[in-house]
Amino acid sequence: MRLKETINHDIKQAMLARKKDELTALRGIKSMILLAETEKGAGGGLSSEAEMKLLMKAAKQRKESAELYAREGRQDLADKENFEYEIIARYLPKALSAEELRAELQQIIAGVGATSPADMGKVMGVASKKLAGLAEGKTIAGLVKELLSH
Repeated sequence: MRLKETINHDIKQAMLARKKDELTALRGIKSMILLAETEKGAGGGLSSEAEMKLLMKAAKQRKESAELYAREGRQDLADKENFEYEIIARYLPKALSAEELRAELQQIIAGVGATSPADMGKVMGVASKKLAGLAEGKTIAGLVKELLSH
């Protein structure tokens, strides 16, 4: 089942269960999908990869907003953002553990023949495509830098 249909199904379930907060979060996800589908050049549909990128972006925004609100002493808003993050996270693939990520990156580094930090661009190009949705870009970049500097 594609993401859009899954979201629509979950919206119906939330409506029947009268879960107002969950319904709001799900409608936000659906809105993002519809906006992305109607963008110029989108062709009316999204690939699985594009859906994952959209969800990753939304999850990252919620996480950053929650941290900002918490720093500013607005725990009520931070809680709302964290709740929405949890809803979005349901639809993301399980993130790789640190060990799994390190192993994947070592394979990619060996595959592209990278030997120094100057080769980081080559590695990141392959890694960001292969590991999309499985790890954050910042985490990948930090680990690639560490692995290439040894």
